[in-house]
Amino acid sequence: MDADPKVIAQNLQDVRRRLDAAAQRSGRLPSTIRLIAVSKTFSADHVRAALGAGQLDFGENKVQEGLAKAGEIAGARWHLIGHLQSNKAKKTAAVFSAIHSVDSVELLNRIDVGAVEAGTAPEILIQADLAGEETKFGAPAADIPAIAHAALACRAARLAGLMLVPPWSENPEDVRPWFRQLRELRDRLVAGGLPAASLAQLSMGMSHDFEAAIEEGSTIVRVGTAIFGKRGQAGKTAQRAEDLISGPEA
Repeated sequence: MDADPKVIAQNLQDVRRRLDAAAQRSGRLPSTIRLIAVSKTFSADHVRAALGAGQLDFGENKVQEGLAKAGEIAGARWHLIGHLQSNKAKKTAAVFSAIHSVDSVELLNRIDVGAVEAGTAPEILIQADLAGEETKFGAPAADIPAIAHAALACRAARLAGLMLVPPWSENPEDVRPWFRQLRELRDRLVAGGLPAASLAQLSMGMSHDFEAAIEEGSTIVRVGTAIFGKRGQAGKTAQRAEDLISGPEA
């Protein structure tokens, strides 16, 4: 599917309008919520069109796809939102501004080593698995304090918050309780002594439910199809296995 800059710009405007309204309903400033345009399976031309419309943050599920786009597009901030294998941690730390899918101390340490070597300071978000879904990655709630403490001891990587891929439902109201659970987990961690500033970010909410996520406290929403349109069949086929473990289309 070819990139249409006018359509992408209009879609971005519509998403931002909805984001602003959800923020206002929850008594928050829209400027406190970061929009990530999920560009997985879309071309570099789609990213350039969104950049031209003022979008700076882009999310990729696969390291190699993200690295390829980052190598040919200047001016974008890249977020890894899909599962990260340990053997790709160093490369990821060198390019991505934020990594949303940290789920173990081992993976965290490899990212930190890569960041030190590359002279970067990526934001780290710990992916929480609150539903215990066998097909998805993420750390159980009981493991998150240890990962968070390890992140605070990192030399270069910076702990920023938590991320969630909830059980899929077309109805945002069915997903809302999971968003609330992540916010409550963050609040318990802070009450237990972890620095509030290091857990300020909650990455949750996609194209079909980001308004409910914002109303429940999300500070980062990951929106793909509402900006770029539906993915082509080839892209869907390439993503099918990954979506089973990291969540459906954003």
